[in-house]
Amino acid sequence: MVKIRDIAFDEFPLLLAPMEDVSDPPFRAVCKLGGADLMYTEFISSEGLIRDAAKSVQKLDIFEYERPIGIQLFGSDIESMRRSAEIATAANPDLIDINYGCPVKNVACKGAGAALLRDIDKMVAMTQAVIDATHLPVTVKTRLGWDDSTKNVPEVAERLQDIGVAALTIHGRTRVQMYKGDADWTLIGQIKDNPRIQIPIFGNGDVDSPERALEWRNRYGVDGIMIGRASIGNPWIFNRIKHFFATGEHLPDPTLEERVRVCRQHLDFSLRWKGPVLGVVEMRRHYANYFRNLPDFKPYRTRLVEEREPQVLFEILEEVATSYALVER
Repeated sequence: MVKIRDIAFDEFPLLLAPMEDVSDPPFRAVCKLGGADLMYTEFISSEGLIRDAAKSVQKLDIFEYERPIGIQLFGSDIESMRRSAEIATAANPDLIDINYGCPVKNVACKGAGAALLRDIDKMVAMTQAVIDATHLPVTVKTRLGWDDSTKNVPEVAERLQDIGVAALTIHGRTRVQMYKGDADWTLIGQIKDNPRIQIPIFGNGDVDSPERALEWRNRYGVDGIMIGRASIGNPWIFNRIKHFFATGEHLPDPTLEERVRVCRQHLDFSLRWKGPVLGVVEMRRHYANYFRNLPDFKPYRTRLVEEREPQVLFEILEEVATSYALVER
């Protein structure tokens, strides 16, 4: 059993990564149906929360069917992070997560996200402020270090555990790597093997198949795996991994009918959460991912992206299912 304080998982948990402009409630809903055990909101700016910015506040939306669910915060100012933790706690998630891993320029170059890997003392002080501001478990997501010469995550793991962090997720790249090259899980495994470390250690980076999930679970001994980009357009990856763990066999690839069905569910959730205008607009980024590798799909994608009427979108999706089913026959 894996536990994040009082949050217990019967088996090896699979986590959905917090991804900006992806991990919103509609996407989380289909990933929950697809087998995700623990999910997080998109990362939320502490400055935006304390200033009541509409975009930041809306990201606090969570629903009962998502539980357990964590709200992820990022920022560069300790007091702002403390205040944002109080606001996030009032939204009643199951835990608070701190982002010390985001590598993008407009975050890291402002002293937030992965930038804190260059100032471990400040990272510890910021984390302590968040812990003191909430009764909820506080977890952290980070990277190996800033660059190859400063892979300081072993120190980070010990110091954060010592002040009360309840779990740690480590992405197997440095900030300088961004998302390039292969993720290196060696340090993640070494941290898991450290007898001082008693909190759950979750690995993240390049898990894109059931075989790789099983190999890295066995090789590095992590307590769970966080999946990000591989879930986009593929929310059933969680159940596929679980089935492979249990049987050593693959579930059949999702049929076209299944892809259309889940895409329709995603669209339905999007419309209910954002309404008929934004719900349509924010779904546009997902169609190509659901129907990746489908031959001659471009005309349908164009229609889906340009259409504004929800009912017509559902009709186009039904047309996709019917047209390709006829071709397959």
